[in-house]
Amino acid sequence: MGSSFEGMEGMEGMEGMEGMVGLVASAGGGGRALYADRIDLPFVTVQSSAGTPISQVRFWPSTFPRGIWTAEWYAWVVLTEFAQLPGWAGWDLLPAWAKDANGNPDWTSNNAKPVITGELDALVVAARDERADALGEILGQSTEFVSYFLNMLTIPASYPATSKFLYINFFIAGFTAMVYKAKYKRPRPTMLCPALLPPVAVPGHASFPSGHSTQGHTVALAMMDVLANRPELAAMQTDLQTLADRIARNREIAGLHYPSDTQAGVDLAGKTHTLLRSLIRPQNQPPSFYQQALAAAQAEWVP
Repeated sequence: MGSSFEGMEGMEGMEGMEGMVGLVASAGGGGRALYADRIDLPFVTVQSSAGTPISQVRFWPSTFPRGIWTAEWYAWVVLTEFAQLPGWAGWDLLPAWAKDANGNPDWTSNNAKPVITGELDALVVAARDERADALGEILGQSTEFVSYFLNMLTIPASYPATSKFLYINFFIAGFTAMVYKAKYKRPRPTMLCPALLPPVAVPGHASFPSGHSTQGHTVALAMMDVLANRPELAAMQTDLQTLADRIARNREIAGLHYPSDTQAGVDLAGKTHTLLRSLIRPQNQPPSFYQQALAAAQAEWVP
């Protein structure tokens, strides 16, 4: 997809980025395609039928059109808007049992241990009873899962602006998840119970909140915004929520996340989505980059 993904492999909040190459290509990006040129007749030297070098054909665009921004790079632009908003780094996602007397995370306290023991026991049961059946989905959603949403919506490649908008939300949700993972530093379930032995590589970062849960639920909420004024919303919002829940649950079945990681991802997704919506400005103000991406996605759903 580009150099911005180098060094990101193994990051769960961002780990899906590497698998987004095909999706971003369909959403207006070029992936990592290479285009060969001839050695003996470089394209720039070709003559037109009138004998004029085609290199003399020039254009004078006044700006770089919004539609030519690829999903990957446009997401970075929207991230600059999001990062300037107040409050997003100060949310409290910790359940009461995971806090010490000062409100800081404590994953080994007498309050935390019984809860975590119960969560681990539930993950052992899930690995035993559900993993074989869920394995296809676990593997398919390990690196990216926006394509699952697009396929469910029957628009895997035909609505590029919608694909781009969902990717933007996927990207920013991954960013917020990584910030809170670094803040809370929760050990992975496999660090407490190695026998869980996930069927995919354990990401090399902290467990809380779940990046898949944060991203999946943010994408679902974003798609509901796209369909906000459409009759399709009533029929689709339950499916969107169910898919996000299932993606998050599969990470538990894989032994990669505790249920409380999943719930924290749900909470973070709601907060992230609300803050992103604050980028929608009144009509008398220039639209934000996020607002333009949303409007372009909504336009695709107008018959």
